[in-house]
Amino acid sequence: MVEQRVDWLAGGVRRSIAGERIARVAGELFLARGFDQVGMDDVAAAAGCSRATLYRHFHGKPALIDAVMANSATAVVERVAATVKRYEGSRRIVEAILVSVTAVRTDPALARWFADRTGGSDEVFATSPELGRMATMLTGIAPDDEAAQWIVRVVLSLLAWPLPDAASERRMVERFVS
Repeated sequence: MVEQRVDWLAGGVRRSIAGERIARVAGELFLARGFDQVGMDDVAAAAGCSRATLYRHFHGKPALIDAVMANSATAVVERVAATVKRYEGSRRIVEAILVSVTAVRTDPALARWFADRTGGSDEVFATSPELGRMATMLTGIAPDDEAAQWIVRVVLSLLAWPLPDAASERRMVERFVS
């Protein structure tokens, strides 16, 4: 394994700093123009690096999108976890679902992703093992793949087909979780 030294001039590990910068710039471009309208050449030019450098850090556009989404998802998970930690049982499940929906709707990158999404991305999200693990952790349920997938699907459904207001969404989630 290669030792990663802190570069005194860059203020950190160059490889990490470069990858973070590229992901940040890509996120800004995706927000401004949409995911489908930004190419790898656009990202390389905006980040001030070559295509070779870009591909050294991200093997393709899907990997770059994953990095941008992971940054946003991490922030959402932290926000939801902080909010639901005081709840238990079905109350925690309800709050985790509703706070997750609100957090995704208010996160610029995730909101843009759902606005731009194509029909095929819903199934990828719904069956994502990582999202299932997040759902299990946030809701406090015992590890159960089907229950986790159900929670992810409820969140996705509310994102794709919102009810008229937050109170209506709360009533529906409470009714079927309780």
